[in-house]
Formats: sequence, C-alpha cells, structure tokens
Amino acid sequence: MTEKEPDETKPSESASDTTLDVPDLHPALDFPTEVELAQDTSKLDKLVFGVTATIAVGFLIWGFVSTSTLSTASGNALSWSMEYLGWFFVITASGFVVFAIWLAMGKYGNIPLGRDDDEPEFRTSSWIAMMFSAGMGIGLMFYGVSEPLTFFAGDATNPDLPAGIPGTDGVGDVELARQAMAQTLFHWTLHPWAIYAVVGLAIAYGVFRKGRLQLISSAFESLLGSRVHGPIGKVIDMLAIFATLFGSAASLGLGALQIKEGAQIIGAGGEIGNAALVAIIAFLTICFIVSAVSGVSRGIQYLSNINMVLALLLAVFVFVVGPTMFILNILPSTMAEYVGLMPEMTGRVNGQGAYTESWLTYYTVFYWAWWISWTPFVGMFIARISRGRTIRQFVSGVLLVPSLVSLVWFAIFGGAAIKFEMDGKGVFEGGAEAQLFNTLEQLPLSTMATVLVMILVGIFFVSGADAASIVMGSLSQHGALEPKRAPVIFWGVATGAVAAVMLLVGGETALDGLKNITIVAAVPFVFVMVGLCIALVRDLSKDPLVVRRTYARAAVEGAVVTGVTEYGDDFVIAVTGQDELPTAEPGHSEGPPPAS
Repeated sequence: MTEKEPDETKPSESASDTTLDVPDLHPALDFPTEVELAQDTSKLDKLVFGVTATIAVGFLIWGFVSTSTLSTASGNALSWSMEYLGWFFVITASGFVVFAIWLAMGKYGNIPLGRDDDEPEFRTSSWIAMMFSAGMGIGLMFYGVSEPLTFFAGDATNPDLPAGIPGTDGVGDVELARQAMAQTLFHWTLHPWAIYAVVGLAIAYGVFRKGRLQLISSAFESLLGSRVHGPIGKVIDMLAIFATLFGSAASLGLGALQIKEGAQIIGAGGEIGNAALVAIIAFLTICFIVSAVSGVSRGIQYLSNINMVLALLLAVFVFVVGPTMFILNILPSTMAEYVGLMPEMTGRVNGQGAYTESWLTYYTVFYWAWWISWTPFVGMFIARISRGRTIRQFVSGVLLVPSLVSLVWFAIFGGAAIKFEMDGKGVFEGGAEAQLFNTLEQLPLSTMATVLVMILVGIFFVSGADAASIVMGSLSQHGALEPKRAPVIFWGVATGAVAAVMLLVGGETALDGLKNITIVAAVPFVFVMVGLCIALVRDLSKDPLVVRRTYARAAVEGAVVTGVTEYGDDFVIAVTGQDELPTAEPGHSEGPPPAS
C-alpha cells in the first residue's frame, strides 16, 4: 500500500487539507479513486514536530539531570489523576467495549474501510500477526505469568504492594485461581482491544473511505470542520505523539527488565545494573530503528510472522511438558468466571476503600491508561494494515481473535505458574520480571526456553517500537503513509531514551516509574478518544452506503405503494429521472422522493 501521486489535472492541495473538494459528487456515491489521497505529505509539520520534539528533549534532560525531582513530580501528578479521574478511566474503558460492539452489530457494520470495491492488502494471518505484535506482544511476555500468579499468591492486605484481588481474603485456592485468571482476562482481552478498535476505525475510515490524511486530528473533521487544520488540530496530534511516546517507552522498559532478568539467569545469577539496562535499551533501539526505516511491508510484517511462530512454539512447549490437565481444566472455568465477575470488575472504583484505590492504581487504571496511551500508534498502525475490511470484519478481528489468543496464552502460562505455586515450587519469588523464568525452571530444557523468551521479548520490542516510530513520524509529517527516515529515526531514539529515563525514575522499583508516568501521560488523550467516538458516528451517519440505504428504502416503499395501488400484484419497478415520472392520480402515491 503506497501513497498515490497527486492528480496533475487537478489544482494542487495544501498539506493541511485533509479532504479533497469534490463539489459535484453526490453523497450517495463512492469517493472517486482517481483523486484519492492526493495531498502533499512530503514535508515535515514544523509546528507539531518542533513543539513535541522540544518537550521530549526537555523531559529527557530533566530525567537525566534531576531524576529525583521528576520522580516527585510524576508521583504528585499520579495522585491527582487517580483522585479526580480514576473513575473516568474505569467508565470510559467499558464504554469503548460497548461502542465497538454496537458499531459492528448495527447498521454501520458492513461499511468498508476503503472504496466499495477495495480488497484487503494483507492476508488474514499476517494481518492478525502484525496487529498482535504491535498491540501487546511484550506485555504478554512480561505479565503472562506475573499477573495471574500475583493475584493468586499475593497479599491482599498490604497497601504497599497491592497484589491480591480486593475481596478475596480467605477464598480457597481453586476459587482464587479462577478469580485470578478472570481478573487477568479483564485487563487483557475485550477492553484493551476495544480501546484500540475505536481509534483504528476512526483513522482507517477517514483515510481510506474519506480521503483524509492519516492524522488523529483529521478524524474530528465532522465535529470541528475547518478548525482541524488550525491550532486545535495541531494540539490533538501533539497529544497523540506524547501518548505514543510514553506508552511505547513503558513497554520497552518492561522488555528491558525481562531481558535483564533472563541474562542474569543465564549468567548464573550475576547482578546487572542500570548501566547494562540502558545498554540493552540502546542496542534494541538501534534494531527497531533499522526495522522501522525498512517500512511496514518488509520489517514489521516479517518480524511479526517470525514472532507468531516462536510464541506458538513456546506456548505448545509449556502446554505439553507442563501441567497439561490443570491447564485444560482451568481454561473453561476461567471463561465462565470472567463472564460471571464482569459486573463486579467493571464496577470496582476508588470509593471502595484504601486498598482498592491502591490496587486500581497499580493494576486496572494503569492498564486502561497504558492501552489508551498506546492507541495513537496501535490504532493508526492497525488502520494502516486494515484497508478493504468492513467495520464488522475489523471489529470482529480486532476484538475476538486477540482476546481468544490471550485467553489461551494466560491459561497456559498463568495456569502453569499457579499450579507450580500450589505445589510449593516458590515461583512467585523474585519480582514480576523473574516469575516467567521461575516457571520455566520447573520444566525440562529450561535454559533453552529462557533463551527463546529473551529472543521473543527482543523481537516484540523491535516490532512494537518500530510501529510506534513510524506512527510518530507520520504524525510529524502531515499524516504521511510512508514518513521520511529522519523523523522516524528521531522518534525511535527518543522512545528508547524515554524508556531509560522512566526506569531511572522508578529507582529500585523501576516498574513503578513506568506505571506512574504512563498513567499521567494518558490523561489528556482519554478525552480525545471520547470526542473521537462522537466524530466517528457523525461521519458514519453520512456515509454513502447509509445514504443509499435511505434513498433505497424511501424509493422502494413509495414505488411499492404506487404499484399496488394502480396495478395490484402485477407491476415492476423501474428507475427513471424525476422529470420523467408520470403525474399521479388523486389518492395515489407520488412515488419515491427525488434523488437530490
């Protein structure tokens, strides 16, 4: 999928014009392909790039020069965000699930993300692999064991480390295992992918159906009109860049922590300090920049397919040589528990006590903020690879397939870890980044499996970060589908550097630094997403397919009434111009309304 050259027979368009002017086009007709995406996106948006780059560099300088003050500031901002907006994260996350399902199941479901006759560019397997690698690859590797195991074995009374699920004190091991798995699925299935789907749909529809630029601000054209080309639109795109920068940097930090832990295990327990951690981030940053500048169709697609195969091999290995029957038994019970506990999980808010508030900050709200901070780049990325699919196909693929994969993944890895903990193996020890390796040590060929995990995390690191770099480059270049190398490289370097700063801010509890800054960075963008939903519905209500249905219903109903009135059952329906319609006799229907 490459950007088409401007139509030289038409007047040149400004780079800020996100929809081409086609005054003679009837609203019931498809957008003409010959004028599709003829905007000039070859130049850097100096304002958007300049402001965001300056603030990003300032953040990096602050983090390296005065880590303690940045840590204090981020902690204070987090406290304010949780006190006043924690409930808003909880409500909007579930609202996005309802919204995405409503779009897929309703009258807008068969609207294509492209021209009426467009076909999908990527085969379904590659589409799913790329979407999954960009969406939560590192997260699954880091939390696949850690989260269900923490909810099962953690202390539900310690506010300093809110591990156990609120309200599960005294629950038996079997029931606690089911609740731990259900809570994990709540964080990793429908909710995050619905959040991604909202942004992905808005961008894909605007770019491939309306001929707009690939910008978050362009999706607001139905609400803001020409103001999306001015300061308001610029601010929206800047917020998208900041959310992407910090959200992807948090993921890189998680990946670096896990690679560090694996290296320590392979090196017989030798401690790796911050300098080595920064070196790991620097090396992988170079790798994903090389992949990013090679483009979506090459680097990201190949890496995603490789990772899908390696992840499948690892999952099959753990399933076969691990506690197979326990995994098989926990799979259906987890699904039932997930459905049964959904009202309780969605309704858990700060007002239910100090421990619940601390627990939400550490888990649910962090996840919702993490997913929201990822939406600009994951949403734009899956939009970039989803041309030609209908809204129903898009939502079904984005919500159901990754959710099913996550269910199986957590059942295998989380189930194995819980079983080993039940048997007294002590796999909960050592922190979140160590628990996957602790679980693998209970299996044969543990060293080989550890190396495979490090390779997987590294490739997930690269495939997710290069997608983020491309998207930030696109936002900095008027929505270019194939941004130039310079902005992509800049944002790649900045992402790696921000990841290092976020880890340093966390100090001994590096994971806390990642979580705190991620939540704060996501606060402005959650409001952008709410507006995005409203703008998307306004766009869809005026889609050519919807307009044609309106004309069709009115025309056919009027024609049928006229036909039955005049000819009984013996009539046919023909299409003629309005000026050719016969004059209706008194008492008869005048037929369908004019198509104008």
